[in-house]
Amino acid sequence: MQRRIEEILKEIQEHPARSAWDKGVRQYAEELFREYVIEGLHIRDVKIRIGKIDEKVLLNGARDWEQYSYGGCALAYDEEICERLCPPSFQKKKCGGALPPAPGETWLDWQTRALRQAARVVVRAVNRR
Repeated sequence: MQRRIEEILKEIQEHPARSAWDKGVRQYAEELFREYVIEGLHIRDVKIRIGKIDEKVLLNGARDWEQYSYGGCALAYDEEICERLCPPSFQKKKCGGALPPAPGETWLDWQTRALRQAARVVVRAVNRR
């Protein structure tokens, strides 16, 4: 049985998020779902029911989440990614995103991981029956 867009969106918005990272993942999930519905399906009515999806449709033509992230399909600036995924204390430690998040990693790497998690949240919510 197909689910209404509004039900799916509510489930995504209620996805448990205690940490800054989890809240950022939830925000990416909402954005991925809205983009899929509005841009991919061209639907604006939240009462419409939609069928199952897989991660590939959320990638919107990108090969994987790394290409999606590095290709500018999500946030492009380190500062924005840092703000979305990190608590204020870590943001301060990393000078608001001016410093890399970890040795050998970039903020786009972190965004890639968050997007991958967000996609799982969306696919699970849409495909739940």
